[in-house]
Amino acid sequence: MKKGITFIMVLLLAFISACSEDEVTPNERFNTYVEQWNEQNFTEMYDLLSPATLEAYQSEDFIERYEKIYTDLEVSNLEVTYEALSEEETETAMEEGSAIIPFSVQMDTLAEPIVFDYEATLTQVGEEEEKNWFVHWDRGFIFPELKDGGEINFQTQSPERGDILDRNQLALAINDSVWEIGIVPGKLTNPEQAKQQIADLLKMSVDTIDAKLSAEWVEPDLFVPLSKVPKTNEDVLNQLWEIDGIKGNNVTGRVYPYNEATGHLVGYVGQITAEELEEKEPGTYGGNDIIGKRGLEQLYEEQLKGERGIKITIEKEGEDDVILTEKPVQDGEDILVTIDADLQKEIYESYDGQAGTTAAIDPKTGETLALVSSPAFDPNQIVYSMSSDDWDEMQNDPQAPLLNRFSATYAPGSTFKPVTAQIGLNNGTIVPGETVEIEGLTWDNGEGWGNYQVRRVSESSGPVDITDALIRSDNIYFAMQAIDMGGDALVNGLEEFGFNEELPYEYPMEISTISTEGTLDNEVLLADTSYGQGQVQMSALHLALSYTPILNQGNLISPTLLTSEETSQIWKNELISSEHATLIQETLRDVVVSSKGTAPQAQDSDFPISGKTGTAELKQTSDEEDGKENGWFVGYPTDDQDILIAMMVEEAQGSGGSSIAVEKVTNILKKIK
Repeated sequence: MKKGITFIMVLLLAFISACSEDEVTPNERFNTYVEQWNEQNFTEMYDLLSPATLEAYQSEDFIERYEKIYTDLEVSNLEVTYEALSEEETETAMEEGSAIIPFSVQMDTLAEPIVFDYEATLTQVGEEEEKNWFVHWDRGFIFPELKDGGEINFQTQSPERGDILDRNQLALAINDSVWEIGIVPGKLTNPEQAKQQIADLLKMSVDTIDAKLSAEWVEPDLFVPLSKVPKTNEDVLNQLWEIDGIKGNNVTGRVYPYNEATGHLVGYVGQITAEELEEKEPGTYGGNDIIGKRGLEQLYEEQLKGERGIKITIEKEGEDDVILTEKPVQDGEDILVTIDADLQKEIYESYDGQAGTTAAIDPKTGETLALVSSPAFDPNQIVYSMSSDDWDEMQNDPQAPLLNRFSATYAPGSTFKPVTAQIGLNNGTIVPGETVEIEGLTWDNGEGWGNYQVRRVSESSGPVDITDALIRSDNIYFAMQAIDMGGDALVNGLEEFGFNEELPYEYPMEISTISTEGTLDNEVLLADTSYGQGQVQMSALHLALSYTPILNQGNLISPTLLTSEETSQIWKNELISSEHATLIQETLRDVVVSSKGTAPQAQDSDFPISGKTGTAELKQTSDEEDGKENGWFVGYPTDDQDILIAMMVEEAQGSGGSSIAVEKVTNILKKIK
């Protein structure tokens, strides 16, 4: 009998043990809860809450609040971990039907990361097989500071955009005081007439003004802001102050002190568009933020914009705010460029409305002193008072003021001949003192050229060598030398000068090209290329740089735009010998002083100037007469050699061709020396 009872008890204990093994433990249940939390599956989390919690908190109090808070805080990289109960603690919890499990939460937010520790209480609910563990939740699970109530509040502080400064710390783009112009509706006399006047002056429509005045918050004695006007726009401001009901407040705005002179270089800012916002990293911009739209403002947007400061607090009535996390505001960096703003302005104004482009560099250091495109736009107008009619007018202007010419490429004309000369001297095709017999004003290489002939400016009185050819700008000489050199040799030489590759430069420039195919297999094209015609294209900056081997013992200097960049760095080395560099230097001086030279206008200064002229013909066909011409001059002070200017004037055929560029460069050098 006792044996039977003992056997039954053993079976019963085994059965009870098996049932216990099948029961869900608090660790297992909380692990499920944590897994859902890390995935931010708040609905599934809600289903794991205790009956008491479900009675205290409706689903919207839990699910929607979690979702809103996590969305507002831009929570990412959420990681919830917990300290599992030991075997002994688990046995005790199973007996008592209650467990406390410590856990930790860390997350990244739109401010600084948030880390906190908390405890979860789990209770066992149900009978027999229906038993399970449920989380007893309170608001402290979101953040401990919310346990006893409170609201989360966000405070943001906008960064100050960095300034753009020239080499002398002169402002090219700054945050300065501007007038915020608005209306006090109750003080308008003759409202319809006044609104039309205001609309005309602020380049906006009357409908826009009416829409602002009809906002729900507007009252007769309240100021209704309309637009911002730079304080330099005195003419418009003086007319506005005469209108009854107009009022102005001092606010901060982006100002461009050099107006059109630096328009293309500096660019401008504007409100971010939906498309731009979508392209940016989430959280880095808001819908009302400004962003660089063009030029240096766009190029250095990342450095200039700074980062918003954010303070996230928990507010409780009658108590001091609790700081949940805080990210200090970080103002944008200032950008210091090597540009000389006064030189930039001087060059721009020298165009006097004519179209063209100029690059000025220090040929010894590679620092960019000016990048000018004329005509241009006033960034202040675009930011503050550009109407759709104004924009249409600029877009349809035949002189294309919206076109950035200094980043574009053009046929360099005869200013290209010193490049061909350097290549020929270096590869031995051109030998100093070695002459070529040339007769007449035109020349062709016979069969295969058809009716095409190379024409030079003037006949020579004897054999022509490299110095005479540069002084007189003899197209025929360079055409002959290029054909003797061969297309492959000239292409290789030009590639050594940086053709068909990007300039090592901060500002994006079009790549200078040799031809549409990149080769010079056609003999006529080869001949034309040698003196800067054909299909060769280069930017004014690259043209200026191509003269630096002449002034640096054969080394082509690397260009810089930021004052922080290391200067006097070599981009391409040993392109010519120092002896050949000296030879070309002396010849470029003779271009100005020789009776046969093409730049006599540069003698109009009390210091010596050297350089090379060029006229690029823009004919559509070889038979075209009276085609458009771009006038070029690359010039520098012969002795100081501290500035080199490459200038192009468009449609110079009616104003002396290259001579107008010579005059302008000479006058600029006289003013700054």
